[in-house]
Amino acid sequence: MIPPRDRLIVALDVPTAQAARELVQELGESVYFYKVGLQLFAAEGPALVRELKASGRKVFLDLKLHDIPNTVASAVQAMISLQVDLLTVHAAGGLQMMKAAVQSAASAANSPKILAVTVLTSFTDQDLSMTGIANRTADQVSRMAALARDAGCGGVVSSALEVAMLRRQFGQDFVILVPGVRPKGSLAGDQARTAEPAEAIAAGATYLVVGRPITAAENRRAAAEAIQKEISSTLSRAVPV
Repeated sequence: MIPPRDRLIVALDVPTAQAARELVQELGESVYFYKVGLQLFAAEGPALVRELKASGRKVFLDLKLHDIPNTVASAVQAMISLQVDLLTVHAAGGLQMMKAAVQSAASAANSPKILAVTVLTSFTDQDLSMTGIANRTADQVSRMAALARDAGCGGVVSSALEVAMLRRQFGQDFVILVPGVRPKGSLAGDQARTAEPAEAIAAGATYLVVGRPITAAENRRAAAEAIQKEISSTLSRAVPV
């Protein structure tokens, strides 16, 4: 059973380590799990990840690795020393690439859980069609998730709209991480497939990633605590995931 507090992952989608430190300090004990994505990792490298881990925080390193199997395996091996908790690869890289990532991670005692990104939450059916994929978004998510499971991944990243389907397909032990979560009244931004925190948790999401609704809030801590409260309230009425 994952504590409700650990189900909220705040996205550190900021340009500098100093901006990230200020955000973490402001959120204080209300948040212990943070996402470091491409923007911050490209700007600051692994030092900030080490800093977050040294402070007792959990880290979701969202790099969406996508390359030939050997290159991805080597990248995962390089990340192991960071002791991150979650690390993403892109399911579109295929079965062998994901297997290589999982096997590389398994070579260490404190290995990250490998999650496969199914279809970006900014995609609609039309966007998917423009890339040459005829499947509907939900069908493609299901297909990529099955491939990820076969590769040994610990779970997937999907929008909240596919969570209930995935939970039925893969059971309770499969991690489903949901980005693009938007509390009621928040702007969708560049996200196409969104849901409110309670909806995502009730559907069976394991983790929720929230960025701008917290980081752009006038009172960031209050915004995070409101989402935590919504998660806890929903879990108290739901079957544990």
